[in-house]
Amino acid sequence: MPPTTPYAGKFNSCASYGNNNNNHPQPHSPYRNGTAPKPAKENVYNGAYSAAENPYDIPQPHTSYRSSSVSSVTAKEQHYNSGCAVSKNPYSSTQPHSPRQHSTSCPARAYRHTSSSSGSEQSSRNNSVAAKGRRYGHGFTTSYGEMCYHDNSLVSASLEALIQHLVPTVDYYPDRSYVFTFLLSSRLFLHPYELMTRVCHLCVEQQRSGDALLDKIRSREVAPKLVQLLTEWTETFPYDFRDERMMRCLKDMTHHVARGDEYSWRAMQQMTQRLIKRLSALGQYEEAVAALSAVATERPASLKSKQASGQRSDVMSVCDDPFVLAQQLTHIELDRLSFIGPEEFIQTFATKDPLDNHKGFFRKRKTSNLEAYVNWFNRLSYMVATEICMPVKKKHRARIIEFFIDVAQECFNIGNFNSLMAIITGMNMSPVARLRKTWSKVNTDKFEILEHQMDPSSNFSNYRTALRGATQRSETAHSSQEKIVIPFFSLLIKDIYFLNEGCASRLTNGHINFEKLWELAKQVSEFLVWRQVICPFDRDRRILQYLVTTPVFSEDELHLASYESEGPENNMEKDSRRSLRSSLLHRENRS
Repeated sequence: MPPTTPYAGKFNSCASYGNNNNNHPQPHSPYRNGTAPKPAKENVYNGAYSAAENPYDIPQPHTSYRSSSVSSVTAKEQHYNSGCAVSKNPYSSTQPHSPRQHSTSCPARAYRHTSSSSGSEQSSRNNSVAAKGRRYGHGFTTSYGEMCYHDNSLVSASLEALIQHLVPTVDYYPDRSYVFTFLLSSRLFLHPYELMTRVCHLCVEQQRSGDALLDKIRSREVAPKLVQLLTEWTETFPYDFRDERMMRCLKDMTHHVARGDEYSWRAMQQMTQRLIKRLSALGQYEEAVAALSAVATERPASLKSKQASGQRSDVMSVCDDPFVLAQQLTHIELDRLSFIGPEEFIQTFATKDPLDNHKGFFRKRKTSNLEAYVNWFNRLSYMVATEICMPVKKKHRARIIEFFIDVAQECFNIGNFNSLMAIITGMNMSPVARLRKTWSKVNTDKFEILEHQMDPSSNFSNYRTALRGATQRSETAHSSQEKIVIPFFSLLIKDIYFLNEGCASRLTNGHINFEKLWELAKQVSEFLVWRQVICPFDRDRRILQYLVTTPVFSEDELHLASYESEGPENNMEKDSRRSLRSSLLHRENRS
């Protein structure tokens, strides 16, 4: 029976299929002893962007600013001595805990003291709101005004209370897991610009007391925390700031901070420069992907003469080493993953766009990078099918099939499950699957093991087991190669979609279901950890260029190429071939 334990189906490396001009030394598998090659700085997109420079430098964990006094100015200044460097995911713990486990330790945050001068007013408000607690199951549920906690974890609250909970004060800074969770999913309820406006308004208003000197002191002490909040926002969700209104709001807050703290003002300037750099890299990436897509829309050699296709370069003439090709596929996967914003997962199933009537810059599709990555999966599947159906001779087709099986197994060993599934999908497309004479020449033992690992039965249980194994390996990695985890992306999107559809966003009392938001954040935070890995393999521009630009057949063209390779076996297939020929000839004449 095929193995079911994590990585139990790991294969030995595949030998080269023949000599060509690659002259690559045989690399070591990350599962074998050996040193990892140094990452190259070159990029498949000819310098359009640098894959080694991730546009999302995820914020580093830092000590919370929550304290019982306001005497932490020195600590805040030390924090900014690093220039507000932000480089790590808030969920980068070695175990993928739910963000709920990182929730704010003080549930009564909504009724904090905002200043010494307004202490009596706040005290009166605190006393007027009694905290209600009750036993619930095996835990204890407590309500503080409009915020409800269960075993000290936030489970629901009104939208206004959640916004207030995000605003830093003199003696408070929100827990970073809460910041990430709310910034991620708040867009289900209001636009990021509206949230930004309300947070900044609250932050400014709470510093006003009527005493100019006191206001200046407050502003100076709150400024570093406000800068930190905006830094986490711009570093983790930079695409929000493609909206020109968000940039204007950020500029206004820079002027506000400048009045209270010169050091924080400089930190704001540095943060804005990093943000502009990331948005510029995003623009270059999107232009590069669009250009590559335009090139790839060209069609392969005419189907009128399959002999002409024999003169066309195939994948094995470019690279005959399965491991090297798997490495280059991993480069493309990680490059494209690095530009997917975490908010795109949430915006994928947002039913109503608050900007439907807004004609600003942000009206660009807010899931374009996610869609581009899904399109890459489809392209790779069709490329595999095209490469198999193109050769005229049966033995050449069998050789291509065996090659892609070996590439798929190397992708599995690397931890590149997305390319693995794309290859399996391409080989299972009906134009390829019907080539019985070709498949009879192929040893399918390894392919059957791979199919078993990606078997969709029991909700992809075998794949999920392998993914957990890859994640555990990544968390204890001793080399860059061992850190690579590239999930089967369509299934990840499906999981997040059903999590959203299966849980109500609002409860019957109108509160936001924050337990659902914690779970969404948990799913997306794992993706952020996987996304920030830098590919350690050497780049081969010739192979990369081939993979992203070589023309591929459409579905109809694949079926016709398959019939040209192995003739129809029944009347239904004969009718299908006749219809396809007529249809494609008509399209060629029109074009």
